[in-house]
Amino acid sequence: MANISVAELRERVAEQFGETVAVLEDLVRIPSYEAPSAPPEAKQRSAEYVAELLSKVGAQDVQIVQDLKPDSTPGGPGVIGRIPGASPTTVLLYAHHDVQPVADDWSTEPFTPVQKDGRLYGRGAADDGAGVAVHYAALRALGDALGVSVAFFIEGEEEVGSPTFGKLLSKYREQLAADVVVVADSDNWQVDVPGLTTSLRGLAAVTVTVRVLEHAVHSGMFGGPLLSAPLLLARLIATLHDENGDVAVAGLGQLGAATTEYPEDELRAGAGAVPGLQLAGTGSIADRLWFKPAIDVIGFDATSVAESSNTIIPVAKAKLSLRIPPEMDAATAQNLVLTHLTSQPLFGAEVTVERDEIGTGFIADTSSPATQTCAWAQSLAFGNECKLIGQGGSIPLIDSLVEEFPGVEVLIFGVEDPDSRAHSGDESVDLGMIEKCVVAEALFLAKLGGTLQE
Repeated sequence: MANISVAELRERVAEQFGETVAVLEDLVRIPSYEAPSAPPEAKQRSAEYVAELLSKVGAQDVQIVQDLKPDSTPGGPGVIGRIPGASPTTVLLYAHHDVQPVADDWSTEPFTPVQKDGRLYGRGAADDGAGVAVHYAALRALGDALGVSVAFFIEGEEEVGSPTFGKLLSKYREQLAADVVVVADSDNWQVDVPGLTTSLRGLAAVTVTVRVLEHAVHSGMFGGPLLSAPLLLARLIATLHDENGDVAVAGLGQLGAATTEYPEDELRAGAGAVPGLQLAGTGSIADRLWFKPAIDVIGFDATSVAESSNTIIPVAKAKLSLRIPPEMDAATAQNLVLTHLTSQPLFGAEVTVERDEIGTGFIADTSSPATQTCAWAQSLAFGNECKLIGQGGSIPLIDSLVEEFPGVEVLIFGVEDPDSRAHSGDESVDLGMIEKCVVAEALFLAKLGGTLQE
């Protein structure tokens, strides 16, 4: 085991960065998504490529692992491995090699990597090819200066909800056991300002159905006394927020508070908000995004405009997504929404609510040694102080990690930036930022392993 200085580590990362970009481009070229249109065996090819990367950095017992989903179909192939080290500390490096399908407009070919203005464009360039590439490059730069033991779990089904993640964690517990987990699948604050995600909202979903008639009827003959199901469902959905746009479900409110300011103009730019759009809710932008509940419609079933006719539509259905404060119980929040929906006066229409998926939120101990070391490493690598930030979204797999390894410290490490457009068209990542992320992770591992000369 050798020691390494900060300057030497930076130099190695820079010298090897061409290879790092090539790895990221190779990952983009593999359409490893799950959908009826997905190329057969693409996920397997992606897993095999990742396995080769792990072997190149000295991982032992590299395996491609799978299990059965609840519907008895095979889950996505994950890749595990381990590098033994002299330090008693073990770090589990997590990322995922599966990507989202292509559904939005692109100005480039999604699975053909394109470099433009310092960014790499392509599906998975950010989410989460960046995570895979950063792990690989950090270990490549450290070489024999890696003091900690490292375990790997590069998942192959994160984009479809990680249905077998918990089973695989349990099955391969001995190979994956760790003191610290680095989840490289989140945002940085800016391309030149690192971010360490210390809170995540939880997730709960319900599907609500409104029925008013046994069958459709002529709107001219019956319209007036009878209101259609979509209209009444719209009225029901409108009760979920008050006049300010805050969630109006009894028992759902803010828990916790943000310590970082989130500028409104950055939110508008990042979301692509139309000019003049009024933001919903009260309180700071950061609190609204990270510590207050949010409810939205993510699916709506009714007669389409293309198939419309002069009839009163008898039934309509909507799927509602609820984001809840990090420390709120997801099942409790889901029940509160169900009670709200079924207790509203709705002209006597039949209202049924089905419970859908739930996910637990996350809040980190920001005073822990691992968190502080990671923030220090990011600050040094970027040359700007690391922001401790929240995320409005959820990462359900973290709940499985904490359940399987009680007491483990989970670090949600930024590898994306505000312009990455993960899950959308023209997904991309800033390559200069990726180089800094590699330096940050390598510094963190060297510091934990006692091999860093400061």
